[in-house]
Amino acid sequence: MYSKLKGFIPGENTAVIMTAAVIGLLAGCVIIVFHESVELVHTYIFEQGSELLQIHKGGWHRLLLPLIPMSGMILLIPLSWMWPGKVNGYGFTKFLRRVNLENGVINARNIFIKIAATAITIGSGNSAGVEGPTAQIGGALGSQFGQRLRVSGARMKVYIAAGSAGAIAGIFNAPLAGIFFAAEIILLGTYKISSFSALVVASAMSTVVSRAYYGKIPAFPIPDYHMVNPLVEIPLYVVMAILIGLLAVVHIRFFYFVRDWFRELSLPEHAKPIIGAFLVGSIGIVFPQVMGDGYEYIEQVLAGDGIVWVMLALIALKSVATAITLGSGGAGGVFAPALFIGAVIGGAFGGVVHALLPNLTATPAAYATIGIGAFLAASTHAPMTAIFLLVEMTGNYMIIVPVMLTAIVGTVTANKFYSDSIDTVDFTREGINIHEGREVAILRSIRVGKAISEDVDFISETANINNLLDLFAIAKDSLYFPVVDHEGKMVGVVSMQDVKTILHDEQKRCCHLVGAICSRDVITLTPDHNLFEAMQLFDVKGIEEIPVVESMEEQWVVGKLKRRDVISVYNHEVLKRGISEKAEDIRLLCSSS
Repeated sequence: MYSKLKGFIPGENTAVIMTAAVIGLLAGCVIIVFHESVELVHTYIFEQGSELLQIHKGGWHRLLLPLIPMSGMILLIPLSWMWPGKVNGYGFTKFLRRVNLENGVINARNIFIKIAATAITIGSGNSAGVEGPTAQIGGALGSQFGQRLRVSGARMKVYIAAGSAGAIAGIFNAPLAGIFFAAEIILLGTYKISSFSALVVASAMSTVVSRAYYGKIPAFPIPDYHMVNPLVEIPLYVVMAILIGLLAVVHIRFFYFVRDWFRELSLPEHAKPIIGAFLVGSIGIVFPQVMGDGYEYIEQVLAGDGIVWVMLALIALKSVATAITLGSGGAGGVFAPALFIGAVIGGAFGGVVHALLPNLTATPAAYATIGIGAFLAASTHAPMTAIFLLVEMTGNYMIIVPVMLTAIVGTVTANKFYSDSIDTVDFTREGINIHEGREVAILRSIRVGKAISEDVDFISETANINNLLDLFAIAKDSLYFPVVDHEGKMVGVVSMQDVKTILHDEQKRCCHLVGAICSRDVITLTPDHNLFEAMQLFDVKGIEEIPVVESMEEQWVVGKLKRRDVISVYNHEVLKRGISEKAEDIRLLCSSS
């Protein structure tokens, strides 16, 4: 009987795909609620607030515009009180940390927090996007399935990525973009065919729900696109992509500069988002295009209705407004602002080149379309996501060649001048390369000083070979000894290999000094180096021990690092973190049940 039933029990991969399908369906439904929440807040706070303040009349009434985004930030205060640290600011970096470096356990309440906080921020006119919170909402949904099914950490990561893929696919009506967003950004480009299948299924199911509700309508309708003269326009697109890559670097650096400035500001934390909203509203008095997600103005630019000098101004102003909103403590993402900035860069560039070469170039709208994908790729370092997102959002496959070219060139340019994307700056500041994975992150987090053996023997360069042999006889487990000068500073190392040629010559052993035979070109570490750097030296040089000195300038020997000590300290740290994470898992499971 059991053998007959066994044939109906789904295999492991089938179970993953079935679970991903359910996650995708639910993600599509939750994202509809999220999108409608943003629209609802926009209607009741921004539109009705504008009507109440009679901002449409112009004149002095426009000076009241900052009150609207400020009211939204005031509404965030109760949420911030209830869930400190969960509401304010750009939270996608924390999400990536939880998924890739920690246990992937995300509380269910994060779904409500992200919906409410982001809807209030964007709906009230502050400059941010829904995409980062969208991915976090889908990821939290996937994490809930992983927790309920009590899956492993690797499977939990797949379910979170599937939820994010479904959420992005649903919000943009773009299934391929959802897949590549999760693969490139959530899974950091390291995924297997089984996890890729889960992303495909979740993204497809979410898109089915989204299209059933909204219909199959491109996010940005654009006129028919074609290149007028490829021999002229391809080089122009390359130039534009390089410019976009440079501007993406400026955008990322400025974003974190503003965030750091707000963090250091000596004001109550709840007051900072209100100040930020006032500044964004003040910009909006003259340039209202910077407020909200900016999708309406993107459509204008793609329709060819952008004015060059206005678009040039908006390149900087949208970047400033977004940095202020998220840096001061507003909730939201950076995708929509990136789309906006890319559109106005492309529109302004296209306006200039079309004025100079009207018969050889396409309209500014064409360049604006390509600029969207290029800037998104350059700022996120995710070109595949940008390419497929743009193609699906516009519904125009004629743009595939120029957007592929500009996305790659823009990303390479940005990476050349600044290795971090907008999501990885905090990791680099902590000395963590998130793309290298959890194991490397742990090794990078431990300093050499924590693993060294301070009980180390050394020998003077003025000692003879007999003295050295006596030292080898006493310390049998040492492969070599540091050699020091008369001040006690290390000048080299000496091993048994160095003395084998004179080992059987008693006269030479007495006359030869250690300083004459020791190796002077020595690899050293300091206590401030990390264990990842040490392991690289062990592997590349094929050695088992490295002397540790006080600093590269002051070569006082403070200890010796052995490969086995690195492994021991690493295992201890993994065990300690595993116990801590298990306790956190139990706490979160108890609190969510």
